Amino acid sequence: MTMAHDTQKPVRELTGRKFLAILVAFFGTMIAVNLFMAYNAISTFPGLEVSSSYADSQSFDARRDAQEALGWNASVAVADGVLTLTLVDDDGAPVAPAELTALLTRPTNQTEDQLLDLTRVNGGFTAPVEVSRGRWRLRLTGTARDGTEYRHNITFTLRDQN
Repeated sequence: MTMAHDTQKPVRELTGRKFLAILVAFFGTMIAVNLFMAYNAISTFPGLEVSSSYADSQSFDARRDAQEALGWNASVAVADGVLTLTLVDDDGAPVAPAELTALLTRPTNQTEDQLLDLTRVNGGFTAPVEVSRGRWRLRLTGTARDGTEYRHNITFTLRDQN
């Protein structure tokens, strides 16, 4: 008669020290990741868009309707250190606003903000810019010849040019 051998591996016990080490590692990782994310969020947030969102919201619909009635369409291109802004009406004719300012920003920080010196060229606008690859936002603010306020943000991404 032969005896069967037990081939199972011994079960390792979960001791208090092992359990404590697992908890400390888990929560330590969670806290470290949260601290890292909170630091990055705070250090890159550029601040408020408006001083009082409630006050700004009270006239939003009227301003939006007036701006949409203008029928302006804006697009942007960047090549060789020059930003070209095309601003046309619904018929494709160039628009000549009474006032127009352009601020080029990064959506995440203010260190590369550039207030652009727009020059009218061939029905559009150009400005020299210092840009690198990545995400950018062009903030247009101005006034139409009839006094209508104009605000428009164009977000675009520059990629490496090969």
